[in-house]
Amino acid sequence: MKLIIASNNSHKIGEIKKILSGKFESIISLQEAGICHETVEDGETFMENALKKAREIAEISGECALADDSGICVDALGGAPGVYSARYSGEHGDDEKNNALLLKNLEDKSDRSAHYTAAVALVYPDGREICAEGYMYGKIIHAPRGNGGFGYDPLFVMDGEERTVAEMSAEEKNECSHRSNALNLLLSKL
Repeated sequence: MKLIIASNNSHKIGEIKKILSGKFESIISLQEAGICHETVEDGETFMENALKKAREIAEISGECALADDSGICVDALGGAPGVYSARYSGEHGDDEKNNALLLKNLEDKSDRSAHYTAAVALVYPDGREICAEGYMYGKIIHAPRGNGGFGYDPLFVMDGEERTVAEMSAEEKNECSHRSNALNLLLSKL
């Protein structure tokens, strides 16, 4: 089965391709499929956004589409930034500004517990849908560390680890990440 990843985020595409390697006949990005489309992510939950993206691309392409919506939820901030993770600072995808704002908003907080959430949705051209969510629990540290990963990875230390996710190798991250957990659960449902 051919699978189109309904994303323009090269980091997510790379992770998804590595995690799902060998599970589909071919896995291609929107760009590789020749599709120039940006879904308006106006859902109130990660799953609403993932489903919306996958449905739109399945309809446009006539192929199976997989979409992910993910972000970080910080307990002391009532779950923020949540679905606004990529645009927390006002600019979509500006990791440095998003991280700086998160640290500023946590300055006076003693509770630094947080979790990453990933919602994945696989939509077939005939309308069938398979969904799954995955999580990675940990805490936000006081200053960024590491050069790997993306998003909030330089600030996030998962439970049972001392390194930030940005200090882990891509292979290590892909074994335990929220996205990996969600994709593996999705595969178990296929």
